[in-house]
Amino acid sequence: MSDTAVKTKVQQTPQVSGAPKPADALDARLAALDLPQGAFAPARAEALARFRDMGLPGPRDEYWRYTDPRPFNAPEPSPLTVEAALESPLFAERDKLTIVFVDGRFDAASSDDLTLEGVEIDTLAQAGDGHWAADLFGRLEAAGQKPVERPFAALNTAAAHDGLLIRVTGKPSKPVHVLHRRRAADADAMWHHVVRVESGAELTLLESGMVGARSNGVVEVDLAPGAKLHHVAAKRAVDPRVGLSHVFAHVAEGAALKSFTLAVNGQHMRNEAVIDMAGDDAVAHVAAAVLGDGDVGPFHHDDTVFITHGAERGESRQVFKKVLKNGATGVFQGKILVKPGAQKTDGYQISQALLLDEASQFLAKPELEIYADDVKCSHGSTTGAIDEDALFYLRSRGVPRERAIVFLVLSFLADALEEVEDESLRDEINERLDAWLTTRPQI
Repeated sequence: MSDTAVKTKVQQTPQVSGAPKPADALDARLAALDLPQGAFAPARAEALARFRDMGLPGPRDEYWRYTDPRPFNAPEPSPLTVEAALESPLFAERDKLTIVFVDGRFDAASSDDLTLEGVEIDTLAQAGDGHWAADLFGRLEAAGQKPVERPFAALNTAAAHDGLLIRVTGKPSKPVHVLHRRRAADADAMWHHVVRVESGAELTLLESGMVGARSNGVVEVDLAPGAKLHHVAAKRAVDPRVGLSHVFAHVAEGAALKSFTLAVNGQHMRNEAVIDMAGDDAVAHVAAAVLGDGDVGPFHHDDTVFITHGAERGESRQVFKKVLKNGATGVFQGKILVKPGAQKTDGYQISQALLLDEASQFLAKPELEIYADDVKCSHGSTTGAIDEDALFYLRSRGVPRERAIVFLVLSFLADALEEVEDESLRDEINERLDAWLTTRPQI
């Protein structure tokens, strides 16, 4: 991998004659929604007020410089074809508790029984007053609005009708798997999960499947001292959609969050992670492996991460790898903030892109902001092409060119995959990537 400079071209959104004023656009966005009533009403009302105060983002907003917000601002999404599944779902053969969401709504008939030792699972739509999640719903999202506003997360808290409320009190024998399915061609899917992991408890949370024509998901994670959450999300290759996802996490003393995302194609995607490392000896690892081919359709994938170290001896990792071809665009915006007194912090951030042609681009904005003097923090970002020497070496030993490229792509992605702690999960993802790349040798 060469250390050539990361491209920093800013894509300006063209001005459209007669475009609606910001207030009109916001009102149109809200008018298209059926806002829920009932449980968690105070948190929803506060979130709606936050959204109105922030307004819709524009192309000149600092954290939207590289990603056009208009597909998210539009009142309704553009309809998509509802494709049949082309392959078995990832994690299909694994023993797990599967919970199915169709167009962002819980589908009880297709889901497993929600009973699992060490875990309490309810749905947002069915939760009543006095539920344990009432003290958490919207709280981490609200805290994550500073110093950077995230208006679509506030909109989600106000408008999401459904989601999961998961409280973990032990170490369940199998993971919880959220499987998304698409039914309506114009589905504007929105869901909001709240996950509370109590002291010493541990959970593996898996996500996969196809969502709506447009999606907006929020996961609020509250980790008590010594708790652990392993989060693995896979976005389907046959899912050319517009989508937003947000993870807001509070990590207490000695707790650990490890989150990995696999994204293959898509259309206009943005994943945000906002993590508050509030306790001593907290751990947070966030990673992603992204493959985008512009020949499948327009591809733009944005990962935006903000990790705050507020206590001593915290360890954070940001590892993002993107493989881009045929005019695909990858974006990474990552920040590590070390507050005063957060001594012995160990923060690491790396973002790298493998560009398989000259038409693709990678836009990166790595940041460090440090107010403690006894820390170990680093960041780096590189972009480059296939290593021709490595390719020649493999071909000289009888490996066909197309297979050699697959080997090199998998090798490039390996560091991100290593952040998946469960070895069997890691192997399953690697095998699926190998199979997908093999059937698409042009990438």
